[in-house]
Amino acid sequence: MMHKAILLAATLVAVPAIANVVTGVPDPAPPGYEQWVSPVITPSPNVVGTGDWTLAVARAKKFVAGLTLAEKINVTTGVDIVGTCVGNTGTIPRFGWKGLCLQDSPLGVRLAKAGSVSAFPAAINAAATWDTNLIEARGRAMGAEFRGKGVNIALGPMTNMGRQAAAGRNWEGFGGDPFLSGVATAKTITGIQSNGVIATVKHFIANEQEHFRGGSMASQISSANIDDKTFHELYLWPFAEAVKVGVGAAMCSYNKINQTQACQNSKIINGVLKEELGFMGFIMSDWAAMIDGIQPALAGLDMNMPGFFAYGRGPQDEANPAIAVNTWWGSHLIEMVKNGSVPESRVDDMVTRTFAAYYKFGQDFGYPPVSISDVNVNVQGNHAQLIRQIGAASTVLLKNTNKALPLNVKNIKRIAVIGSDSVPNPNGPNACGDRGCNVGTLAMGWGSGTANFPYLVDPLSAIKSHFKSHNSAATIVSAPSDFDLDAVAAAASGAEACLVFVNADSGEGYINVSGNQGDRNNLTLWNAGDNLILATASVCANTVVVMHVVGPVLVEAWVGHPNVTAVLNAGLPGQESGNAVVDVLFGEVNPSGKLPYTMAKRREDYPADILYNSGEGTPQITYDEGLNIDYRWFDAKNIEPRFEFGFGLSYTTFSYSGLRISKSLFPRDADSVVASHGSSPVGQQGGPAALYNHVLTVSFAVKNTGSLSGNEVSQLYLTFPAGTGEPPKVLRGFARTYVLRGLTSFVTISMRQKDVSVWDVVKQKWVVPRGTFTVHVGGSSRSLPLSGTFSM
Repeated sequence: MMHKAILLAATLVAVPAIANVVTGVPDPAPPGYEQWVSPVITPSPNVVGTGDWTLAVARAKKFVAGLTLAEKINVTTGVDIVGTCVGNTGTIPRFGWKGLCLQDSPLGVRLAKAGSVSAFPAAINAAATWDTNLIEARGRAMGAEFRGKGVNIALGPMTNMGRQAAAGRNWEGFGGDPFLSGVATAKTITGIQSNGVIATVKHFIANEQEHFRGGSMASQISSANIDDKTFHELYLWPFAEAVKVGVGAAMCSYNKINQTQACQNSKIINGVLKEELGFMGFIMSDWAAMIDGIQPALAGLDMNMPGFFAYGRGPQDEANPAIAVNTWWGSHLIEMVKNGSVPESRVDDMVTRTFAAYYKFGQDFGYPPVSISDVNVNVQGNHAQLIRQIGAASTVLLKNTNKALPLNVKNIKRIAVIGSDSVPNPNGPNACGDRGCNVGTLAMGWGSGTANFPYLVDPLSAIKSHFKSHNSAATIVSAPSDFDLDAVAAAASGAEACLVFVNADSGEGYINVSGNQGDRNNLTLWNAGDNLILATASVCANTVVVMHVVGPVLVEAWVGHPNVTAVLNAGLPGQESGNAVVDVLFGEVNPSGKLPYTMAKRREDYPADILYNSGEGTPQITYDEGLNIDYRWFDAKNIEPRFEFGFGLSYTTFSYSGLRISKSLFPRDADSVVASHGSSPVGQQGGPAALYNHVLTVSFAVKNTGSLSGNEVSQLYLTFPAGTGEPPKVLRGFARTYVLRGLTSFVTISMRQKDVSVWDVVKQKWVVPRGTFTVHVGGSSRSLPLSGTFSM
């Protein structure tokens, strides 16, 4: 039956600490945090296989039944990172099975020889398009490249929620809203897996900052303390959407959740992922995330990656130093089975889940061999076109005084291009390993979520090329130094337009860039970008700012300057960066990007910040803001942002009218029970099937009232009935629609039962609250001209 223990709703339902299944004592919580305890849920449920997993699971069970224990262990344990991939399982020579290749990243094939793979726009840019077709196309193109390189398991998408604006890896995810992130996650997975590549949704869960994130070598591992309602409605939401579309793999994170490390947290793996959500694939550890051997196995972990105990730390067999015993599992897991610590049935399920995914995606026949290091296996195809399209579609126009943009290339006699972000790194775009520096134009952050550029089109080169084709008589003056303000003034003097390129970088915590250990130290522009903009604006009446940034930045120092006529947020556009921004600057593309996060006026306006320092013991990161992250916090606290979530201008204008709300299906009970503990849920993947029934349709008209045709991203927000404990409004739908100038398009957005439900921490299921709901529709989270009500 369904376990009633919750993740923890400290202020909602009291749950006693449950003894650790191995040691017999609770995972320790420091004084003052005793309520944040993650219950133990065992045994781990065996996969049964329903729906489109039925045949694959049956085949996997039959195959696993014929394996020896040692052969099964080979599948569960990585064989270090010395192979051709960042993760490599063992092999089964008796059957000619060569193992699985696991490879980063969420924006392309990491570490592949430059020139053989593409460097796609970051996920944060994909989200900024708000275009489900483009997001899926990006996933499909990346999946084709992973398959072409022989990668079995792509380590993406990443769907962390951007709780803190300065968090280092926010750019790898899809922004600050669970609904937007859920849609983008699902579409990306669908695209990747359409190629027969297994996608990996990560990091499970609440891995929201780099400082104290953990790992087996970490001296301190932070605990993300989250109540049950917030856990389900916010952080779990994108993972549920991933499971719903059949994701083949998941990755547990480094951090603790309510005092228990994620990869040995049986509540979130056994109780939530495998039981509540009905996940039928396998879950791997993040690289060297395990801090124990027995507990992760019992908690539901299926694969130890990359197999070793810790980076830079490997105990050796004293009798034979050539034999490494640098692993939590491997031969140690065999001993765990033999001494009764881990049932062999648990190992059987680990391998069954892995082979079920392997069979489901057809990797047992005709799959390409691994060729990551082979430059002659070029898998780029025509993906550059898509990368450029997404780069332009994700560019957000934040300011455009008196229609300063688009620039008319024919009328320009002199244009200044200013800033180090306008030019290439002189040593090449891949000069710094895993992009661990900020030199030249910025098109991706740093860390394991990167790929090698085949090339990187810098803005200055693209601008020169554009003028060569359209106005070769114009003078283009470059001032690439961010600190030589005399040169900036000289370049800007007499120019009809001055384009200032600035950036802000971040990444993963194993690399320190300019004193930033993954997470950003501040939210300002790098390389004295504020001063650069102000110096330019002091001599140039038409200063256009282009930002390549990983996330929110503070712009108060200059955004109101009368000579700053236009501002573009181009994010991290990938290899076609310069061409994409030129398309927008000169009107080849009418911008339609919308912010997937809020840009505040002050850092203090955000609901949470990075924990940079901590005393001894487990650093405690309590999610006191609950459901109110990003725009929800600004709404709840009545804080005026600089640019709100969902904001983005166009070269044309739009109006909204004719809101209609129609109920299409009466909600059904969405019970979360399972057939019996230790078996797969009776419900569908992603939770009970009723949750995904469409129950409501909202339709309205969007008229293009300007002089140019263009795309408008319409957004639907929902206000729940009073007393439900929900934010003032939450995103529950969106649509990007192309509208010809002067014409009207009719838009329809459907809502599912889940979209109008809240998580009941007592009943432990989704329920539709009684009362009046309000629907809001418009072009951003704070521009919502249409509203209407309905009751359930």
